[in-house]
Amino acid sequence: MPLMPVILWTDALVFLLVISAIGFGLYAARHEHLRAPWRRVARSRVGMGTLVVLSFYVLIGLLDTVHFRLPLADQTAGTETGGGTKFGPEVLSLFDAWATPLRERQEKTYSAPFATHLFVKEAITQPDGSVIRDYPRLQHGGRHLKDPAQRGWDILRLALLGLAEGLIVWGLIAAQIVWSMARRQRIGFMAARDVLLAGGTAFPWRTVLVTLAVMLVLGFIAGELALRYHILGTDKVGEDVFFQALKSIRTGLVIGTLTTLVMLPAAILLGIMAGYFRGWVDDLIQYLYTTLNAIPGVLLIAAAILMLQVYMSNNADQFASLVERADLRLLFLCLILGVTSWTGLCRLLRGEALKLREADYVRASSALGVGHFAILGRHILPNVLHIVMITLVLDFSGLVLAEAVLSYVNIGVDPTMNSWGNMINSARLELARDPMVWWSLTAAFVFMFALVLAANLFADVVRDAFDPRLRGVR
Repeated sequence: MPLMPVILWTDALVFLLVISAIGFGLYAARHEHLRAPWRRVARSRVGMGTLVVLSFYVLIGLLDTVHFRLPLADQTAGTETGGGTKFGPEVLSLFDAWATPLRERQEKTYSAPFATHLFVKEAITQPDGSVIRDYPRLQHGGRHLKDPAQRGWDILRLALLGLAEGLIVWGLIAAQIVWSMARRQRIGFMAARDVLLAGGTAFPWRTVLVTLAVMLVLGFIAGELALRYHILGTDKVGEDVFFQALKSIRTGLVIGTLTTLVMLPAAILLGIMAGYFRGWVDDLIQYLYTTLNAIPGVLLIAAAILMLQVYMSNNADQFASLVERADLRLLFLCLILGVTSWTGLCRLLRGEALKLREADYVRASSALGVGHFAILGRHILPNVLHIVMITLVLDFSGLVLAEAVLSYVNIGVDPTMNSWGNMINSARLELARDPMVWWSLTAAFVFMFALVLAANLFADVVRDAFDPRLRGVR
């Protein structure tokens, strides 16, 4: 079936970020001063365990970044391409196609996690014509059950099935790792297995495999249950909350990563220039970021988002779909967050450059006639990369939380885009209901807490590995 690729602005920037990360990895592999800290990160049990968790988030985010349009079943209407095929206006992603059973199942309104009936009573017409008020059966959740009283045993059966599937997949992956280790070290398979289980490897394979087992088991159990039930309930319009929480992963990752593309060039260039040149250059750059810091960030973001909303309202014909409209607002939010968050890193790099410019090798290079920009590129920049790396990983979780807070006050991402902030925002009124609808807020909290916790733990490991002041302590 032919597909029409759709590349949104944030998609292009995500691909650019992935290419940049691969390029930096290749560059770091050829330089010992960058390879050695990453080697210490790879030997950390906490670092590798959290990296496995982050990898699952990144995988879902990347699947949700590849967008396309499907061809219309009726070729008499739609958007025609050069090949003659007409495509519909709906923009989907690989994750949408993979999670089609979750995306297309919609109830009338609220339903609790693992429920078989709606959360509110409705008027139900009986076969004899009488009307009673009761909780009607869901159209999809638990529909396969003839008797809702069998729900507990059915959930247990599906959970055990998911557990078995997860363990089988994990066993195949673990066997492949042990076999590769045995082949590389030229020892027997069972001997390699004993070495791995005893933790006798430099790389913490035991921690990685345990974390991977937990994630795979949870993923397969959730997958089996989600095909039969709404495991995290449904929202006001009957959409699956579990699907919304998974779709929100891309928004959080985009906010946390694309903002770095905006802040890095300005922070690095202005920071090292201010510390190296000093004088009027330093005064000008300090005046710039001091003035920017004097403006409240929330007010600046609110003003920019309101200006963008006015532009989109006046130029609605420029957007082919709601997805493109929401994507532009997400991109604009990344730009504003980048503009308001580069000043902290710039100040750190300025202080480090002030110290490095007095180093003997920098003075010797200047005395030998080496140009200023050559000194900045060869001597100053490589020696401040550890600060850049530490700041990036530490700021990631803060940016994810910033999106949730901004969406909560209606100046974040578009309301039509799935995000944890929008889920929390919609949960405000749900918490005031009687009985209370708590699962939307809980789902957003759990997914965001897991991502932020894993990112913070991984950031601590990276900081310990890259900070020169901690090397002597270790």
